[in-house]
Amino acid sequence: MEQNEKRFVLYRRVSTDEQGRSGLGLEAQKRDLDLYLATREEAVVVADLVEVASGGKGDRAVLAEALELCRKQKATLLVAKLDRLSRQVSFVANLLEEKGVEFVVASLPQASRFELHLYAALAEQERAFVSQRTKAAMAAAKARGVKFGGPWDHLPALNRAKQEQVREEAEALAPLLLPLRREGKSLRAVAEQLNRVGVKTRTGKEFYAVKVKRLLEALDAVA
Repeated sequence: MEQNEKRFVLYRRVSTDEQGRSGLGLEAQKRDLDLYLATREEAVVVADLVEVASGGKGDRAVLAEALELCRKQKATLLVAKLDRLSRQVSFVANLLEEKGVEFVVASLPQASRFELHLYAALAEQERAFVSQRTKAAMAAAKARGVKFGGPWDHLPALNRAKQEQVREEAEALAPLLLPLRREGKSLRAVAEQLNRVGVKTRTGKEFYAVKVKRLLEALDAVA
């Protein structure tokens, strides 16, 4: 390796075969990786690896290949976002403790090891909390007689159930949403911050300003 040369192994991940075939998510990740690399002089890409697998799985073959390349090539693993590496805080924590591998998150280039651990733990906690509340909301709706996917005359009840899901999700995310808004951040800035730390919506998608607005309105309605 030449003096001052910094070697990187790029790792991109999507969750389903459909995403892998269509390229959904992969182009956005590549854009973020390229933006980071553009700020690094003498950056050398050793490999650009793509995997189609759930972030909750710890036995991903392509990720294992990427990590082994990093060890052999003395390269840094580069991912676009923390949740592309893993959705398990234990996996992130173990990797942070491994001395033979260094990794960087393109969307969090200045984050310390402690901050990365904190982001991973927070994102995992929020996903679990939202999932639990969503399941509870669905069970409550069904107990009231809501039949999801039923005849048209159940649409009003279905709409009420969806509104309840939004409220439950908003309450689960309130510890993140409200402090950011109190800081004066715009809806778009709040969405970007949530995406940056790997928090997902109830349906597993990224946040946008309109989604943040809907959640904040739901919180206002119950205030």
